[in-house]
Amino acid sequence: MKKSMTRVLAVLLSVLSLAVALCGCTGDKKGNSNTSITIGIAQDIEETLDPHNMVAAGTKEIFFNVFEGLVKPDSDGNIIPAVASDYTVSEDGLTYTFTIREGVKFHDGTLVTAEDVQYSMSKCADIEGGNPMIPALLNIASVDIVDDATVNIVLKEADNDFLANIATVPAAIIPKHNDDPSGNAIGTGPYKYVSRAPLENVVFERNDDYWGEKPEIAHVTFKICSSADTISMELEGGSIDMMAHLTNAQKMQINTENFEIYSGTMNLVQALYLNHNVEPFDNEDVRKAMCYAIDKDAILGFVSDGDGVKIGSSMYPNFRKYYDASLADAYPHDVEKAKELLKKAGYENGFSFDITVPSNYTQHVDTATVLKEQLAEVGITANIKLVDWDTWLSDTYIGRNYDATVTGVDAAQLTASSLLARFVSDAGNNFTNYNNPKYDEKYKAAFEELDDAKRTTLFKECVQMLSDDAANVYIQDLPEFVALNKKYTGYEFYPMYVIDVAKIKMAE
Repeated sequence: MKKSMTRVLAVLLSVLSLAVALCGCTGDKKGNSNTSITIGIAQDIEETLDPHNMVAAGTKEIFFNVFEGLVKPDSDGNIIPAVASDYTVSEDGLTYTFTIREGVKFHDGTLVTAEDVQYSMSKCADIEGGNPMIPALLNIASVDIVDDATVNIVLKEADNDFLANIATVPAAIIPKHNDDPSGNAIGTGPYKYVSRAPLENVVFERNDDYWGEKPEIAHVTFKICSSADTISMELEGGSIDMMAHLTNAQKMQINTENFEIYSGTMNLVQALYLNHNVEPFDNEDVRKAMCYAIDKDAILGFVSDGDGVKIGSSMYPNFRKYYDASLADAYPHDVEKAKELLKKAGYENGFSFDITVPSNYTQHVDTATVLKEQLAEVGITANIKLVDWDTWLSDTYIGRNYDATVTGVDAAQLTASSLLARFVSDAGNNFTNYNNPKYDEKYKAAFEELDDAKRTTLFKECVQMLSDDAANVYIQDLPEFVALNKKYTGYEFYPMYVIDVAKIKMAE
């Protein structure tokens, strides 16, 4: 009896093992609903889930996976079709005709229509209110339905950057029938928004109806890791599988037997940004003195062990056609020169000011720490004021209630104008209150120029002008380190602030 029972159990176990093996062998990874990844992010997302109102780079960075525009960027910076399958441009450059891709569905299962496109583009351009999150979209005169699959977008003036301007989250196509876009995120991207636990996590799941290549990872949790000191422990402990924007110190703490370290640059302009409406930063000699007072090499050495790229204006190296590497040394470290300029400006005995820094970004805090020491050498007292991200966003960036701040400014669109437009005196995102009529004229000329070579020259002159004016104390394009558990592979850097989860796969 015992032998018979033993045989039965053995057969059952063999059958079960065979079933498990067959499931493992025949299952399509992209159809596997059990694959998951937990990605650490430095701060919580914004309250709004409406892509047309998203401000924070960290929010747009992950919602790149949820929302798509008529076109979108690839990892090489090319603008490729997305919700639109193709487009044509009129000879005068004013009318863009988009053909809506057949069969594209929103995350609620409804098909994208011409009415949805018209509604979305009119809304993100804020045609009625005239205050879009992307200032360049003020150039849209109308959005007209041609037929069920065709929409014309008519511009007031020809704009070579138009496609790049609409290839971002704030120009996403969303359903007209969604009565609560701020609280209910419905896009067309490879991932659906599922839930959010404030200060804890954000959850996405794979969009199995996605029009393009389906992602391999089914479930994605973005875990808020606001304490920079615990990142390596969270990675090693398994509570997160990936973390982007690591500091060099954090990178060095990670066991490379278990994690792959991807290296790149952050594609942003880190600087000591100065509020020109606050004395003495309205004085050009003071700003130049501060530029001479800092030692960029020492900052890079302290913050990232020498990694990173020194910059000297509001343009980072991956914008190759507009970037001028020589500007990085426009103000070589010179303590005596700094003191002379301070004396000329009437601040021979120096002055005191606050540097407001978002505490969750270790690189910016470390940079501020070195700046404080270096500025003290010329008699300037810098007081570091650490604030949480939400406070920095509301009071510093939006409210402009600050003296100076260390942060990194990214390119919301893959255009020179996305970095340079913010210094036009009346720009809504000109948080430094920089005001130079000559710059306004130069930028306007560059923006309106249709010849690419001439346009590039004019934009480079804008870059030069920001350096000549010492508009801010420019420092570096920070190094970018990403740790990814070796269970996964496929992470790709973009020339903009993006975490593209759809590219990540399970390792073989």
